[in-house]
Amino acid sequence: MSSRSFWCSLVLLGVFPLVTRGWMDVARSRRLFSDAGRLHQEDSRRFEVTRRKAPSGQDGPCEQKLCGRGSRCVLDQQSGQPECRCLQDCKATYVPVCGSDGRFYENHCQLHRASCLQGRKISIVHSKDCFFKGDSCTMADYSRLKSILLDLQARRQSPPSSLAKDRAAQKRFLIEDLFKHLDLNSDGHLSSSELAQLMKKEALADDLLGCTLEDLLRFDDYNSDGRLTLQELYTAFQVVRLSLPEEQRVTVTTITVGLSTVLTCGIRGALRPPIVWKRNGVVLNFLDLEDINDFGEDDSLYITKVTTVHMGNYTCHAYGYEELYQTHILQVNVPPVIRVYPETQAQEPGVSASLRCHAEGIPNPRISWLKNGIDVAPKLSKQLSLLANGSELHISSVRYEDTGAYTCIAKNEVGVDEDISSLFIEDSARKTLANILWREEGLSVGNMFYVFSDDGITVLQPNECEIRRHIRPEERIFTTYEEICPRVEGEDTQSCLWASAVNVRDKYIYVTQPKQNRVLIIDIQTQKAIQSLAVDPLPTKLHYDKSHDQVWVLSWGDMRKSSTSLQVIPEASAGEDPRVIRTPFQGVEDFFIPPTNLIINHVRFGFVFNKSRPAVHKIDLETVTHIKTISLRAQGCAPQAMAHTHLGGYYFIQCGRRAGAAGPQLVVDGVTDAVVGPNGAVSGSPHVSPDGRYLVSADGDSGRISVQALTVRGEIRLVYDLQTNVRASHLTFQPSFTEGNQYYVYAASHLQTDVLFVELSTGKMNVLKNLKDPIASKDWPWSSYSRIVKDSGLFGQYLITPAKDSLFVINGRQNTLRCEVSGVRRGNTVVWVGEV
Repeated sequence: MSSRSFWCSLVLLGVFPLVTRGWMDVARSRRLFSDAGRLHQEDSRRFEVTRRKAPSGQDGPCEQKLCGRGSRCVLDQQSGQPECRCLQDCKATYVPVCGSDGRFYENHCQLHRASCLQGRKISIVHSKDCFFKGDSCTMADYSRLKSILLDLQARRQSPPSSLAKDRAAQKRFLIEDLFKHLDLNSDGHLSSSELAQLMKKEALADDLLGCTLEDLLRFDDYNSDGRLTLQELYTAFQVVRLSLPEEQRVTVTTITVGLSTVLTCGIRGALRPPIVWKRNGVVLNFLDLEDINDFGEDDSLYITKVTTVHMGNYTCHAYGYEELYQTHILQVNVPPVIRVYPETQAQEPGVSASLRCHAEGIPNPRISWLKNGIDVAPKLSKQLSLLANGSELHISSVRYEDTGAYTCIAKNEVGVDEDISSLFIEDSARKTLANILWREEGLSVGNMFYVFSDDGITVLQPNECEIRRHIRPEERIFTTYEEICPRVEGEDTQSCLWASAVNVRDKYIYVTQPKQNRVLIIDIQTQKAIQSLAVDPLPTKLHYDKSHDQVWVLSWGDMRKSSTSLQVIPEASAGEDPRVIRTPFQGVEDFFIPPTNLIINHVRFGFVFNKSRPAVHKIDLETVTHIKTISLRAQGCAPQAMAHTHLGGYYFIQCGRRAGAAGPQLVVDGVTDAVVGPNGAVSGSPHVSPDGRYLVSADGDSGRISVQALTVRGEIRLVYDLQTNVRASHLTFQPSFTEGNQYYVYAASHLQTDVLFVELSTGKMNVLKNLKDPIASKDWPWSSYSRIVKDSGLFGQYLITPAKDSLFVINGRQNTLRCEVSGVRRGNTVVWVGEV
């Protein structure tokens, strides 16, 4: 067995032996397998050329100079250029290793230094020949000798019960008693004659094969004085005295996103075993992660290009001494990123105007406003006010002098961002360029709900509850001149059937027509159907991956889902010659791609899964290839839905029902792709707020809604549980108008007429009642969301929810019903289009 396999087996099996058996029995010279195995692993990771920069305090060109192991960067005194030179010396540590040149080295630094000086590669080998050439006492025999000695001592004097939970202390107790037993003359040293006497007295010769007690002197008498001290016996049996100052048991490291960081374990002690690093209980040392590595003489953990996914808790302990561990809390700060709304607006004198600014960052940014470069704070009044922690600048009655460029500035400890919202005050008779752009282009096709129903496509302006455009089923597709919704033979009326739709950068809407086996493309600027794409039979779900400009299409094949498939439409926003690519994934019943936000604008991975099989499959979105399978068999979980937060990189998986009740919710660490465990007692469908800071889980069976906070330290904390009468099956998030960086949750049920809304920060909830019966499940077979709630984006204040034969518009700013639009049947496919 290779040392890597052996190491991994020990870790995975949780083997940290009390008595000295196997690898951990080896005395100081026999630490070959720990350090050689670890360093061989480093070699396999190609650490001959490391990423380590110059030591702290050494600046200049050496900051970016990469040098091989056994060397370091120095500046040439004449040229001033950085050069890699062999180390002059190494730390005086005794961690012996065997080199591929057949030589014995006191530590791995000496081996790499020799490799550098000789100009040839010397690697670490697993052979014991350079240690014990010609020994009749083999490594296994020597381990057996020490094991027998400990067993005998344990029978003579059992460790006290007070040490039952401290295996290291138990072992130390046994070795101290063993030393007293062997030290016949009580002089504090073990001589050859004392060891020989005990050998004869205990009649151990037949049990120890080729070894004798005198081998303790041969292998573990480090000062070669012919006698063993208690400290040398400690070392022989790998009894290590470790220490960790109380103030270092928990340390907090704060790093700015995009930089690299080093976590150094504070556990110290002579002959300290190798350090084991864990994240959420998962050992990191051998995972071959591209951005997390452990190397260096101090076994530090190096994280390159830190992202918010890396935040969280990391623990370190010496191998075999997990009772003594240090916790490193990694917090990642992110400079602010902002958006303003509207970018330009024109108003007539006397009306009110609002300029809004949404900022995200870690810590939460502080917002301030300038007008034409001058701070507005001293001018605040009844007419000019700041709302929602400064994120909204409100002017109650605009005047001509309010015309100007209003700059929103967001700052936190690590950066600043700013953007301008322009306000023009004009008489309606005067048509300025800004007026024309805002009125005639901005409002004509944007800031609308596009509702796909039996009667075609309804374009709804929510502020006035006004239908701006109605695209009927008999209208034609521009490129093929086919009808948008072809007439079905035998049906009296011509109607449409839709399943799913997505907004592609406010340029196009892609919408599935399951019975036509195609995806229809709507041009938002012209509000016309311009093209259709043939896809696999019964397309039922779309998702727009903004990171790669791809639309993903899930098709069932038939209503029994007997031949499901997943296809991708690349370059979806280009609008020229769209094509469909088939993916290699088989048996896919659902998929999940994390959304983007202001901070996270690129997503690398997605997941596909079959709802009857206990696994999710991680895929690379750029190459559309399978990366790995994460088994959920041990948890007995058939995945039903997923959610993701970039704070700590957690995935939340809703499991299928068990014994008639909602299944548990699992947490998967996106750094290690390991199942951390159940998410406490939380169950139900998971939903993460747009900023990644809240997890809302809705159990549609019990009416329970759990709200958890996802902290900037990567922690998951339960905020509160709500028991409601609304069996929520679909929900969405609405930004708060009274508190910055907060949200409301709106939830609808496929069984009830009520819509629930909850203020996340307080748990305060209310219900909008009697919004008519939802669409019957038999009339909406495409998902369990037969009644959705659709929000109007980052700055919108309206939401829409369909009933069986109408639409209800909700004013999210006032949490009231705005209006009902009748005559819209089965309008459960809705897209919001913002400013165009």
